[in-house]
Amino acid sequence: MFDPDVTVITGRLLLRPFRPDDEARVRSIVEAGTAFLPPGAPAHPAGVPHWLATGVHELQSSGQGVHLAMTDADGLIVGAISLFKTSWGAGTTEVGYGVHPLHRGRGYATEAVRGLVDWVFAATDLRRIDLTANLDNLASLRVAQKAGFTWEGVLRGATLDDDGPHDLVVFGLLRGDDRAPADSLPRVELRSDRLLLRPLAEQDVPDLAATAADPVTQAHTGVPRGYTEDHARSFVAAAEQMRVRGQGIAWAGVDPAGGRFLVNVDLRDVDWANRTAEVGYMTAPWARGRGYAGEAVLAVARWLFGTLVFQRLVLRAAVSNPASQRVAEKAGFTREGVARNALRGTDLVVYSLVPGDLV
Repeated sequence: MFDPDVTVITGRLLLRPFRPDDEARVRSIVEAGTAFLPPGAPAHPAGVPHWLATGVHELQSSGQGVHLAMTDADGLIVGAISLFKTSWGAGTTEVGYGVHPLHRGRGYATEAVRGLVDWVFAATDLRRIDLTANLDNLASLRVAQKAGFTWEGVLRGATLDDDGPHDLVVFGLLRGDDRAPADSLPRVELRSDRLLLRPLAEQDVPDLAATAADPVTQAHTGVPRGYTEDHARSFVAAAEQMRVRGQGIAWAGVDPAGGRFLVNVDLRDVDWANRTAEVGYMTAPWARGRGYAGEAVLAVARWLFGTLVFQRLVLRAAVSNPASQRVAEKAGFTREGVARNALRGTDLVVYSLVPGDLV
């Protein structure tokens, strides 16, 4: 059973049991309809006193977990964090959390999770902590990654919300795991002479779909056939999931003055041990022939080599796509050979760029 008076202090937060003197704050939260309190919290203000007196403590009394208030330096409840589904025999528990909407974006969830995890492994014999998050809940995926949890798999259609079923990502943390956050490429904006490269966003969906559906793009890349805005929307979401997992990142290259979409460029197959990656790109039909793809690739390469100390960047272009090959050659890549039948039976020319190639 968890200590009923458990208290965890982090750099900016105090995690402690809910108390009767929290009534005014909890009542205002319930009245506002703000959803971040633990499961079982009252839906109406009249239920707050009873919940604070007994309901919020039932999980701890059963031995299956504990609900804690997340308070800031001023003692204000800014969130809640819980341990639940605890199996003392198996040595496992699960952590869940919520942050008040007005206090999100400050790193409180990550700080609270790391603090509570430290306490669990120091004060109990539990050996594993689970954390689950909807696949489309990018903020929660980032919390898990920053807190040092390992992405273990995806349960398809495992949760049912008001808007339908959602896939659920399962994260795990074992006692003794390296708690350093997993490597991931930071969300940054890059600039070149004519381009602003910013992370892909929902606003790019129409232009991304038009670019991918264009006959030239369809003929020389592996994008889905019959490309639609739904495909583009899924790609934008998957790009951020890929970044959180440390596997890559994607940008929209736009006109800095007017914001017009000109090119998509992405990094994929990132190998952190060897500091290598592959770059890909699609130029919008209305922007072809102006050197935007090469300019975007070089901007990414300079950032990758200079800031993140990567050692090799690979670019592959279809043998049947001389325009893409010219992009690689003008950007200073070295042709290494041909990968036969590498893309739907199509041969791909393999190019590489290393730091010494940049001038």
